[in-house]
Amino acid sequence: MHLSINLSNSKFIIMKTLLLAIATIFTFAASAQVKKVSIQATGLTCSMCSNSINKALKSLDFVDKVDANIQNSTFDIYFKPNATVDFDKLKKKVEDAGFFVAAFSATIHFNNIAISNNEHVIINGTTYHFLNVKDQTLNGDETIHIIDKGYVTTKEYKKNASFTTLDCYKTGVAGSCCPKDGLVKGSRIYHVTI
Repeated sequence: MHLSINLSNSKFIIMKTLLLAIATIFTFAASAQVKKVSIQATGLTCSMCSNSINKALKSLDFVDKVDANIQNSTFDIYFKPNATVDFDKLKKKVEDAGFFVAAFSATIHFNNIAISNNEHVIINGTTYHFLNVKDQTLNGDETIHIIDKGYVTTKEYKKNASFTTLDCYKTGVAGSCCPKDGLVKGSRIYHVTI
């Protein structure tokens, strides 16, 4: 009897070690670094408007530099080394300056990230729900487009709704549609495409 308990404990320790090793490998494989965000704003009428957004974006502690293009109302935002980039804070700064986001894209350096259509992927603690994509593995710099409400025009948002029936697209947070992917209900999800 004593021998079977030790064997059971040994099996448990081996299984626990194996699961830890798999989780560690997955953590290293699921890494990505946001290199740049490009935002197109609407409602700008002059250089003062552009300057207002520029100042608002630069006030975020993770932003290093902002390049504004007044002609097409876009802002390329670069980040401090190893900074955690918060897309919602960037969007809010544009809105706080009195404008709206018409398009939002992020250039990210991916390291062996497997994606599938209409599936969630957690990368560095951020959940992305890929829509209208082919199954593939992302390596190197790739530009993704956030297609959540408020990150694209209303027309574009409605068009993208045809790519999923999951409720998280409407709310931007994990709901009853998402637990199969191990997501905590109420956690933020960014819906993206390539």
